[in-house]
Amino acid sequence: MMLETRAGPVYAYTGGKPLSAGAPAVVFLHGAQHDHSVWILQSRYLAHHGYAVLALDLPGHGRSTGAALDSVEAIAAAIVECMDAAGITRATLVGHSMGSLIALEIAGKEPQRVEKLVMVGTAFPMRVSKELLAATRDDEAAAQDMVNIWSHSTYAAKPSNPGPGFWIVGSNLRLMQRIRPGVMHLDFRACDAYAAGLERAAAVNCPTLLILGARDAMTPPKAARALKAALRDQRTVLLPAAGHALMAEAPDGVLDALREFLAGPP
Repeated sequence: MMLETRAGPVYAYTGGKPLSAGAPAVVFLHGAQHDHSVWILQSRYLAHHGYAVLALDLPGHGRSTGAALDSVEAIAAAIVECMDAAGITRATLVGHSMGSLIALEIAGKEPQRVEKLVMVGTAFPMRVSKELLAATRDDEAAAQDMVNIWSHSTYAAKPSNPGPGFWIVGSNLRLMQRIRPGVMHLDFRACDAYAAGLERAAAVNCPTLLILGARDAMTPPKAARALKAALRDQRTVLLPAAGHALMAEAPDGVLDALREFLAGPP
């Protein structure tokens, strides 16, 4: 479905089920240079097990036809507009990497809209090296290769990939290559520039779950320490065999953590 915002139409995948007005809502937010498909396994499962699911293509990404936005704050405002357009007053927000910062911004700034908060592969500050940031501007292909290698704990999972018949490293690279030129630099610059993380974390008044990959080279678990200290009600799940691409490398681990957290007390 398409949702109208001031940033332009935003695409929302609903997990293969019509959006149910009476069901608890879960909004999935992807990271830099990605789209909603990174959540396909988790979002589809929840949509078929009693939840109203929106897995969004952020503005300027995937099927969302408007311009990409240049700050976490601007994207967060657009996501709230998406919730309004879908008739969702309150939801659990689940964000990966840059999406985790967007979810945090909403939860801290508009806590009445957030039932629970899930931050996957997160860190604050989410710094980007000068060399990588320059590559996202000047040589996207090289930047995509670097990020793709650093996002996975291994180049060829053994004895097989979590999804039989799929090569998760190759699939992730093709996904990044499909995002329109120029978006990668905006995304990584937005992550690097976001400064309000600890302030927003201190204002979060809902339960928060951090799902981290023990082998994450992009946002290593130690980079979430400041966030964990600032959040009043947080718990952490560490997935031992996963890198930054947790939803692909450890799909069952991410889903199990989500299911348990969603079923728990508000």
